Amino acid sequence: MSELRWADEALEAVLRRAGETARQVGERFPLYADPADGHWTTTGRGSWAGGFWAGLLWLRARHTGTAADRAAAAACTARLAPWTEADTATRGLILWYGTALGDDGEAEALRARAARSVRAAYDPALGLVPWGAALGGPRARARADGVPGLVPLLASAGARGDAVAAGHLHRHLDLCLGGATAERPSPSWEFTEASGWHARPEPEVGWSRGEAWLLLAVADALLRARTPPWRPERLRGAAQLLLEQGGFLTGPLVPPALARRPDGPLDTSAAAIGAVALLKLALLPGPEAPAYRERAEDVLRHLTRTHLTPPGTPHSDGMLRDGCYDAASGTAVRHALVWGDFFLALGLAALRGHVDLGRV
Repeated sequence: MSELRWADEALEAVLRRAGETARQVGERFPLYADPADGHWTTTGRGSWAGGFWAGLLWLRARHTGTAADRAAAAACTARLAPWTEADTATRGLILWYGTALGDDGEAEALRARAARSVRAAYDPALGLVPWGAALGGPRARARADGVPGLVPLLASAGARGDAVAAGHLHRHLDLCLGGATAERPSPSWEFTEASGWHARPEPEVGWSRGEAWLLLAVADALLRARTPPWRPERLRGAAQLLLEQGGFLTGPLVPPALARRPDGPLDTSAAAIGAVALLKLALLPGPEAPAYRERAEDVLRHLTRTHLTPPGTPHSDGMLRDGCYDAASGTAVRHALVWGDFFLALGLAALRGHVDLGRV
């Protein structure tokens, strides 16, 4: 028996559930599912998480190889097109992960269009692509979840996009890491003419998913850091700091959603994102690579053995439980989350050599 047989079985279960989800939601986008009955709360346009559903469908299409599954993935990706011009930095999450696994010309064209649009939204005065107003709230903000996906999306837009991607990431690192004395990243900032940049209280310091998002963005940047604007030495230092502050190598395999509430809700989605980030870091040359891959494998194995519902579970076979949508408001704190499913499936597929994480 292969030592990674567990990964094959888990990937099969997650992608089988994706097929069941597709039948349940139709042309809507799943957001989070109740662990009791497997029922998904959905959105009409996908919100910031729509790209993960498209990405999960592309993983399923690659796994099954059927024309029907490929068509379903392509149709879902096409429904993301209205987001290309939306005023939000989460276009990285939506339009990178929703297209990067696509193997048709339409996905490639949508990704190129999105990259040009986001590049044009770069604000030189702020030094980044603003968080934007499309999802509500002040426009001139910087958040940890406005960096992942946007780094590779911008970098795909030629030399100018490459420079903008590097600038966007480094400005977020300047803000979120807050210098060597900060204990943990501060994930949310706002700019005003009166006071410049100042930290916002939500999401709060110690938000584990925000820390995982930042590590993922830095890993993506390091895989692309071939020109001076990327500042690879600074990126390597940021990666080490994030690994230490977030406990990615030494902390619990599944972190609490909020560090100040160690006995509160866990967030399996943060663990899955972190595992993918570690697998990306393991692609870089260096003595740490084996440890990164080993830890990622430990996290993914723990998620599948402890938090993935086993075969035969009524209504929810293959569900990754214990994801936390929003601990502060108490929204969906022990649920399946579509991005948790996506990153779990992506990590498992990468372990088995089915996906090149240097390209996704």
